[in-house]
Amino acid sequence: MATMSSVGIGTNGLDVQSIVSQLVALEKKPLETLKLKAATTQAKITTMGQIKSLVDTLNTAVSKLTSVTGWNSVATSSSASDYVTATAIGGTQSTSFAVEVQQLATARATASQSLTAGSFVGEGTLTFTVNGQSVDVAVSATDTLSDVASAINGSAAGVTATIMKDASGERLLLSSKETGAAKAFSLTVNDIDGDNADNNGLSRLLNGATQTQAAQDAQATINGIAVTSGTNTFENVVSGVTLTVKKVTTSAATVSVTKDVSAMKSNIEAFVKAYNDVNGVLNEATKYDQGTQVGGLFQGDSTIIALQSALRTALQTVNTSGGPGAAYTTLSSVGITVAAPVIGSTSVTGGGTLEIDSTKLTAALANPDAMKALFSSTDAGSAQGIAVKIKSVTSALLANSGFFQRKDDALERELDSNEEQQTAVNDKASRVEEQLNRKYSALDLQMTQLNSLSTYLTQQIAQWNKSSS
Repeated sequence: MATMSSVGIGTNGLDVQSIVSQLVALEKKPLETLKLKAATTQAKITTMGQIKSLVDTLNTAVSKLTSVTGWNSVATSSSASDYVTATAIGGTQSTSFAVEVQQLATARATASQSLTAGSFVGEGTLTFTVNGQSVDVAVSATDTLSDVASAINGSAAGVTATIMKDASGERLLLSSKETGAAKAFSLTVNDIDGDNADNNGLSRLLNGATQTQAAQDAQATINGIAVTSGTNTFENVVSGVTLTVKKVTTSAATVSVTKDVSAMKSNIEAFVKAYNDVNGVLNEATKYDQGTQVGGLFQGDSTIIALQSALRTALQTVNTSGGPGAAYTTLSSVGITVAAPVIGSTSVTGGGTLEIDSTKLTAALANPDAMKALFSSTDAGSAQGIAVKIKSVTSALLANSGFFQRKDDALERELDSNEEQQTAVNDKASRVEEQLNRKYSALDLQMTQLNSLSTYLTQQIAQWNKSSS
């Protein structure tokens, strides 16, 4: 009789571990799809972060075009900038005027007589008076000239003190902190010995002192009219203009204030670049290549397509704020046009990109008021400025409860759900693996017992055959 054998479980040659691992691998097969979806979702989250950042940049750019100051930029120039410079606030009327500088503003400076280096100055009180306000500085019997300087600098006397060393010893140099006649300081000494007129003790700092520079105001003429300032800066002597004088002039310097067309143009160029950056990423994210049959991350995503459509619609605004016959009513009227998409054999690329005709834009900027109305008019309906409409869109997108926050929340929920599904698949695979191992172990035990019985029966049959013969 043939020996009974198992199907190779355990010691019979069947690779149970391989069988179980392959069956478990089949259970985990859905993980491949889930991990691919998770990677795609994570890529979408990253791309949305990039789009949000670019929209934020666009929002900043259009904010400058909606701001009145953005269109009121002015530039200043001086025919003698080594002598006179100027700045002006936005909105200052264009003007030109002649400036002559007769005198610069200076601060009072005084030097004490020379004292032996490191010697004690003497006890008492120094009183500094600036513009009617007095401050006392106490000096002790063991203070050196350096100690006195430190005490003055640490006070609110409006005076700075330094030490100068020369061949004869040390001197205390005093200077008003601010220029101008009104900021000049006066100094009185109250010597501990009660004699403030002698050349002993603390009174030595005043007696024998030399004024090295007088305090004076700056003096200038603007178109022949005399003006003064306690500093070397003249603010609003000409409305909106700040002049800074540096040297006494030998002839008049011409200062001009003009509209800063270059700043306006830079703001428009920044807006165009910011818009194109957003549009480029959106085009890439929503494209579909028929040749490779591969779509962008957000190909067919209605929310992203709606975002792109909202921005493009705002660009197509026809602004009527200037009324019938207005100089500029559309972007194209000032040299900004929307490029058509490039149609290839298998795909469509580009589209919606803004292009600037620099010559036409420069010519349009010669009429800044009309440009300002085109971009920044806050009138309702069709009279609303293009930049105002775009800012309305971008601000809503960036709001705490806006599009980007909602989209990000949805993608994060999708990622969390995917993680839960992966956990569920792994848990199920673990249970299947445990069940298979348990079943094969039980089967192995049964087959081992059957093999033992088969061996016993074979032996008995052989014995019977011997006995019968």
